[in-house]
Amino acid sequence: MYLIVVYDAGPKRGTKLLKFLRQHLIWVQNSVFEGEVTEAGFEVIRSGIKERINTSKDSIIYYTFDSQSYTQRGIMGIEKNDTGSFI
Repeated sequence: MYLIVVYDAGPKRGTKLLKFLRQHLIWVQNSVFEGEVTEAGFEVIRSGIKERINTSKDSIIYYTFDSQSYTQRGIMGIEKNDTGSFI
């Protein structure tokens, strides 16, 4: 499955999320990550996010797609992190 994760978290938790998500997905821009994952990998990511956030203060949004071929990605302005041929 293809996964996009967007988050808004406090500074300390945001840093922890950044480090965790960089281990599993491609960093795209500030608090945005994306990548191909298995069902098991998705559960690892969900569990890891739950361990690192405060559910009354932080917001995490994720989108899942059956395949990357069902997504289109557009950019306006500069590319924060060149994903090359990844997308």
